[in-house]
Amino acid sequence: MSDLAYIGLGGNVGDVAATFGRAAAGLAALPGVAGVRLSSLWETAPVGPVREQPAFLNAAAELSFSRAPAPVDLLRALLDIERRLGRDRSREVPGGPRAIDLDFLLWGDRVVDEPELRLPHPRLHARAFALAPLVELAPHATIPGAGRAAALLVRLGDQRIRKITGSGSA
Repeated sequence: MSDLAYIGLGGNVGDVAATFGRAAAGLAALPGVAGVRLSSLWETAPVGPVREQPAFLNAAAELSFSRAPAPVDLLRALLDIERRLGRDRSREVPGGPRAIDLDFLLWGDRVVDEPELRLPHPRLHARAFALAPLVELAPHATIPGAGRAAALLVRLGDQRIRKITGSGSA
């Protein structure tokens, strides 16, 4: 089982790149996290019911661990980072604009089906904006129950996505 977890980052309000930097710093400061690697930034069209909004920036973060938390504890930490960065899910329109979104995408071959968390992310296989940054960081990643991430990304060629920056680390 892999000790690498993958988190999707998204946002389209404010200085999203700076917010991603603060999110990456928050990830790096979590107990047990040994390192964070970030993908490039990707620009994508909004997905969902709210089409009239700015394009999104998306990225992925790869977390390595010295001491891995329970998956649900990592999810709770992601939600806490979102709150600290100003996200209030109770005031948002689903699929609407937001400064930050942290999605727990994948953790090796782990499959989790709990009320609070499902891994791999249930829509990962159908979202180019999540798969492209993931494949950049982990070209050979396999999504349990769906197949190789790179092959899934190829099938989504009709989804508009554009790489806009190189990768970095936190």
